[in-house]
Amino acid sequence: MQIGGAPVVTLERPRPAGSGDAPAFLGAQLLPGRGMMTLQIRAHLPGRGTTDLLAAPPLDRAQEILDGEGGDFPGNPSYYFGAAVLLPFANRIHGRPAPDGKSIEAEILGRAFHLPANAGGSQPGVARCAMHGLLLAARVEDLRRETTEEQDALHATFPAGDFAGHWPSSTEISFATILRSTSFTFSVTARNAGQETLPLGIGWHPYFALPSGRRSQARLHVPARRRLLVNDYDAVVPTGETAAVAGTPYDFSPPGGAPLGSLFLDDCFVDLVRSPDGCVVTEIHDPEAGYGLRVTTDSPGLQAVQVYAPVDSGFIALEPQTNWIDPFGAQWGPEVDTGMALLAPEETARYAVRLELLSS
Repeated sequence: MQIGGAPVVTLERPRPAGSGDAPAFLGAQLLPGRGMMTLQIRAHLPGRGTTDLLAAPPLDRAQEILDGEGGDFPGNPSYYFGAAVLLPFANRIHGRPAPDGKSIEAEILGRAFHLPANAGGSQPGVARCAMHGLLLAARVEDLRRETTEEQDALHATFPAGDFAGHWPSSTEISFATILRSTSFTFSVTARNAGQETLPLGIGWHPYFALPSGRRSQARLHVPARRRLLVNDYDAVVPTGETAAVAGTPYDFSPPGGAPLGSLFLDDCFVDLVRSPDGCVVTEIHDPEAGYGLRVTTDSPGLQAVQVYAPVDSGFIALEPQTNWIDPFGAQWGPEVDTGMALLAPEETARYAVRLELLSS
């Protein structure tokens, strides 16, 4: 089957011999035709058998959605489910509405660029914004599969260039997705292949399913001290202020996390606490399902974890990303580091996420 004009790649691992009912990763569906997004990750869970770890439709339905919805922004469905790759920026960028009504004009490093106005609030008059980068509809064709006794892996490269004139300099991207019985690892390296400074943000947008379907008892751990304040949860425009999470319902920093309860989340957590080896370690626990997932992000530039978890959902979208919301926005002021790397020619930025199964 093809999606986005490229074959779907399915990585596979057998259940380890003699492992009993221990949790283990079994497979992953990758979509090179949709910017190397991960459609699904499957695992054996004790007492539950083969389980989908991402909230996503079956493959045939995903093909209908991703290939059948065109319109002005054909890449958008890539971040509606599964796990999309966000690059050269994650989250939202705001700017001036362009006369065509389909784009915004944003100032990036002193120059004006037109970005797709592919998102915005639902209320009348709410300004549109650019959302989740420029890779969502890209077709990656340079692929290399490597299968050994220990792992099944897919490596890929993509010459993004200047993203059809929407971004400074020129970007070359390398991807690696590695499936082992004990882990799933996704990494991306971006190189400035141009002659001018490359501003760069990277993120990943996985919708992690809750096997029990009971969101209220699910627990979330995000080692953050602060979160960004926004005007509301419709437009989600940052005010330029941050707030400490300690002593509030938004404090998910204790070991083992805190239950979601009935708290709606579409929040960007910042001022992250790193592990001794420099990683940011987040966790999702579903006690009723006896399931847990550790998400370890290894990226020196990681500055934020966006969490999207509507009250009536059976998922938690846990999005480690290098940049804040609206990283070029004037509300932050020149002294605030909003996480956009500024790469000189030939410099690179690396981002990697590792998933591990836990008993919860």
